[in-house]
Amino acid sequence: QVQLVESGGDLVQTGGSLGLSCKASGSISTINAMGWYRQAPGKQRELVALISTSGSSTYTDSVKGRFTISGNNAKNTVNLQMNDLKPEDTAVYYCYYKNILSDRPGSDSWGQGTQVTVSS
Repeated sequence: QVQLVESGGDLVQTGGSLGLSCKASGSISTINAMGWYRQAPGKQRELVALISTSGSSTYTDSVKGRFTISGNNAKNTVNLQMNDLKPEDTAVYYCYYKNILSDRPGSDSWGQGTQVTVSS
């Protein structure tokens, strides 16, 4: 089991910047992916960005060019730098971990969520 602890959610104005951090602990696979999903009120949870231990990353189209994900394999942390924030970025952001070597139940974990609110 992997535990995830997030930090960094806040209230910011449109055009502002914010950084989110997540630290994983527990039975962490050497080959994994970590990243962020978000869920706005009344909407489904959606992928924001993911990065693997190999360094490859993926972003949802709406954040490309504004958000940057980075990971530290030695520290088991992942960060999301969010720039030029827009009101539509308002959501609860969830840290996510996936053991790429396994598809068994329990091979992924979720953080408790951190609120990001962008005021117009």
